Amino acid sequence: FVSVAMKAVLKDVVAKGIRVVSNAGGVNPHGCAAALAALAAEQGVALKIAVVDGDDVMPLVPQLRDASEPVRELQSGAPLPKQLLTANAYLGALPIRAALDAGAQVVITGRCVDSAVTLGVLMHAFDWRADEYDKLAGGSLAGHILECGCQATGGLFTDWDTVPDWPHIGYPIAECRSDGVFTVTKPAGTGGLVTPAVVSEQMLYEIGDPARYILPDVVCDFTGVTMHQSAPDRVDVRGARGLPPTGHYKVSATYMDGFRIAAQLTIVGIDAVAKARRTGEAIVARTSELLAANGLAPYSATHIEVLGAESCYGPHARAHGTREAVLRLSATHARKEALDLLAREVAPAGTSWSPGTTGAGGGRASASPSIRQYAFLLPKDRVTAQCTIDGRTTPVTQPPGQALAERPSP
Repeated sequence: FVSVAMKAVLKDVVAKGIRVVSNAGGVNPHGCAAALAALAAEQGVALKIAVVDGDDVMPLVPQLRDASEPVRELQSGAPLPKQLLTANAYLGALPIRAALDAGAQVVITGRCVDSAVTLGVLMHAFDWRADEYDKLAGGSLAGHILECGCQATGGLFTDWDTVPDWPHIGYPIAECRSDGVFTVTKPAGTGGLVTPAVVSEQMLYEIGDPARYILPDVVCDFTGVTMHQSAPDRVDVRGARGLPPTGHYKVSATYMDGFRIAAQLTIVGIDAVAKARRTGEAIVARTSELLAANGLAPYSATHIEVLGAESCYGPHARAHGTREAVLRLSATHARKEALDLLAREVAPAGTSWSPGTTGAGGGRASASPSIRQYAFLLPKDRVTAQCTIDGRTTPVTQPPGQALAERPSP
């Protein structure tokens, strides 16, 4: 964000009065802001930078462990891991709006929902209240359409072969109105495609229930959304409805779960798929015996894939007759040395077992820490979002929410 994107455009941003909002801060938004301030000084421009944080809830973890109602993972119901590496709440748009209201030219956030960087801008620009839920839903939908970049201009589109000029595909633009209606388009002369079908696919991307897409500021109902092609590469979007937000933030935490490794071998010739699968099974069997001989526990998990044989389709795979396949063998273990042993045993397969084994895909594989996600809900009153600008930090109050069961039907 700083060394590439902002370095290239910072002088134009300042000269033209462009305001930038980005969740590029990651787990260290103040560090990101400091790097940007240093770049501004280097380029000789004055820049008012705001930082939005408060998303880091690691200090609350000891209290959560001792709580009478234990924390449970959203999908599995598992208890909190013994040791977390990070824990960050997905904040909403209100602190971003506060930063813009305070005159920030660049706003850098930590963890927030992706659509909030757009909604915060619209709340500031149109002076939307926090209880104008239909408008907030429309602004959130605009942000959701923009958040994955070229997916709104033909990237990953089902009818991919109809999308022109991939090398120069344009990024999406949302032209927004004060009533929550907006138009999706892209820069003139760029590649890609903006149609209702393209935009609809992005609308449905990663939202779960389209009638109850839960965000920090609003629960969105997209079931009544309509899209109209008003001109080439211009799609008008309207009809988003909103309900009051819930009383919880989603928290994304991470923890270390041992180590992992992934190794590859290319195998060609008749029966390549069968040879690849047998090679993978042989490596696992041999190294499992070596682990036991060295006093190491069994693997936590192993997984054999044969790329080119429709492994991703599981029992529905049909491509078994290919004469070229890539074996991908992955494993996890609590101790790194166990996976180092596996790494040493992959290369000998090239001369020990299957004919047609031709390459190890980039050299010997190496083990790395296995970092897993743990998601849970946290009451909003336990989290204090805040905005820091000109050396002053101001808390931003999030209105209380409602339980989903209390809501009237839209």
